[in-house]
Amino acid sequence: MITLKSPHEIELMRRAGKITAAARAYAGELVRPGVTTQEIDSEVEKFIRKQGAVPSFLHYEGFPASACISVNDEIIHGIPGHRVINEGDIVSIDVGAYIGGYHGDCCATFGCGKISPEAQKLIDVTRQSFFEGIKFAKEGYRLQDISVAIQNYVESNGFSIVREYVGHGVGTQMHEAPEVPNYGHPGRGPRLLRGMVIAVEPMVNAGSPTIKQMPNGWTVCTLDGKWAAHYENTIAITDGEPEILTAPAI
Repeated sequence: MITLKSPHEIELMRRAGKITAAARAYAGELVRPGVTTQEIDSEVEKFIRKQGAVPSFLHYEGFPASACISVNDEIIHGIPGHRVINEGDIVSIDVGAYIGGYHGDCCATFGCGKISPEAQKLIDVTRQSFFEGIKFAKEGYRLQDISVAIQNYVESNGFSIVREYVGHGVGTQMHEAPEVPNYGHPGRGPRLLRGMVIAVEPMVNAGSPTIKQMPNGWTVCTLDGKWAAHYENTIAITDGEPEILTAPAI
């Protein structure tokens, strides 16, 4: 069941979202040659706790870290560890923070040092597809109006959409109804109503959309080994333009 949030609940979610967005920005600053994914994760956890929040991902269904850190052909749910990030890599960092009874959830893909033009295009298209999608995140539209706008933008740029993983509602639980796919058909899905809070998160592959699950049970990679990018924000449906609760600080 989709839960509509009251203005008071939205205000609490702004607080969670602000911390989450700041953690994402801080993590991006840590992406540089020679750093390990574990070092970034440790700093993200310390940062979130310093704000009085709790990392949403830590121990969530057994996940062992505070951030999902996915490198190159890893699409999502990369487990931080001893992997060293190298010049030219791209690194997707997905973070969540829980405070005051509510979660924030956001992600971005960062380049390490000088990256290839192809990798930069992948990052840019993935990020922009989010903004193309939320043009339809308004009362009167249906959920898959967001989805198809994302899909059309990604595919028109020669990339592909991951089908098996989708966005979701956010609130007192990190994953709530409804599911928010990044592909679909106009005019389908639940009608968007004021008070809905959803995480819109395009996951985009440079090559085939086909994925493979890694033996650790978490990490998802591209089957063809080509790179992937991920971008996500938590947004609230309002009586006008959508509000990005995890908007980067100006």
